Amino acid sequence: MLRQVRNFEAFRERVERLISSHPVVADNQYTRWFAGGEASYDEVRHLAVQFSVFSHQFVEAQLRKVFNAATLDQYHASKEILMNELGVVFLKGNAREFGVSIKPDGVGPEENGTEGTVNGSRYRHEAAHFEWLLQFGQALGIRFEEMGKRRFGTPSTLYFCDQLLAIYGAEDPSTAEGASYAVEHWAAAGFWKELIAGLRAYKRRECPTLPLGFFVWHDLVEDQHAAHTDDELREAFDRPGFDEAAFLRGAREMLDSVQAFWDGLMANRHALQLAA
Repeated sequence: MLRQVRNFEAFRERVERLISSHPVVADNQYTRWFAGGEASYDEVRHLAVQFSVFSHQFVEAQLRKVFNAATLDQYHASKEILMNELGVVFLKGNAREFGVSIKPDGVGPEENGTEGTVNGSRYRHEAAHFEWLLQFGQALGIRFEEMGKRRFGTPSTLYFCDQLLAIYGAEDPSTAEGASYAVEHWAAAGFWKELIAGLRAYKRRECPTLPLGFFVWHDLVEDQHAAHTDDELREAFDRPGFDEAAFLRGAREMLDSVQAFWDGLMANRHALQLAA
């Protein structure tokens, strides 16, 4: 038993070193720049469109994660994320108590909780995360027809989406768990907060009606998820047939593809500066 504990601790340290030292976690240059609040309309618009492609394509990757779940508990957990993404709000406690909702029939991100279960909840079109992002885009003059489709994605955005399908939604459970763990740590490393800081500055300067609920809600969710990742890592490690190398490879390759997404946004920023 002591040997098993030591083996897990050694593995956990390897995972933490890999993730904490990766550039997209340790030094995301795009979001660090964006937090300064100097983004132009064209730069914010490009972010909105590329984020909408990633956000929409993520649904397909999450569905694949449902298909490839290794256990019934993982199957349920993956469905929770998928259905909430599509518009089934979280219920906290039971079907009569909505998380931190302001009102029981609310559909916006400011009105819905960030924890609980979709089991027994109700579907609403307007509660879908993509529809929250559509509202953000509409304030910038971007129509529904201009958001979310693969044809609007840059090569780096589409590479990220395809890697989500291949790695995050992988059939091999150790690979998929590594990718999922890496995504959670990337998402909790502060990029949401940096985007929010930059968007709030842009809102004050140029677009007072810009709704930021999509970004604020996801930031709150990721803060909560981060608190549970150690337990998830232990469960993965203890599962029969767990492959440490595949887990680490999945984590590294997933972070590399996330880095490609942000590098693509930075490249667009530089191109806009050259064209000005």
